[in-house]
Amino acid sequence: MFDVKLALLLFWEFFKIGLFAVGGGPATLPYLMELTEKYDWFTMEQLTNMIAVSESTPGPLGLNMATYVGFQTLGPVGGVITTLGLVLPSIIIICVIAAFFAKFNQNRFVKSAFSAIRPGVAAIIAVSVYSICRVSLFKIVDNVYTPVWRLIIFSAILFGVLQIKPLKKIHPFFWFVFGAIVGIIFKF
Repeated sequence: MFDVKLALLLFWEFFKIGLFAVGGGPATLPYLMELTEKYDWFTMEQLTNMIAVSESTPGPLGLNMATYVGFQTLGPVGGVITTLGLVLPSIIIICVIAAFFAKFNQNRFVKSAFSAIRPGVAAIIAVSVYSICRVSLFKIVDNVYTPVWRLIIFSAILFGVLQIKPLKKIHPFFWFVFGAIVGIIFKF
């Protein structure tokens, strides 16, 4: 039987994420991490798997993850509900901003506000990167984080390789495939 209360809760949680996750998909990660503590919809380990799946499929990270969580929790209808919950705030905000932005885009207060938002978004994304690294590169045993050196070394090498300008132009899909192959070969 369809759980209306759960559907409304899913919609509300993802509506809040859509409303406050300024900066795109990576900015949704701290909110999703919070959901792992608040509800039993998914675990941190499942979240890292969702990130991998979402990054390797077409579409925005946050949207893919919302759909995935909704689908895992409430089936196809849940996927639709979480997706709508995530995008609806953006649609509303964009419509409101579009109506007023032409008038106010040269206003010094508006410019200052947008300038001040950028560091906040950068901080949110930095926290997400830190959290993903902690979950991806460390093994958690009895609430103690133990480094998985093979993964740390592989990540450092890959990070260095991706700093080479011509390699930056290679589509991310190929890096995911490369990472998967290396993981299979070296049994990460």
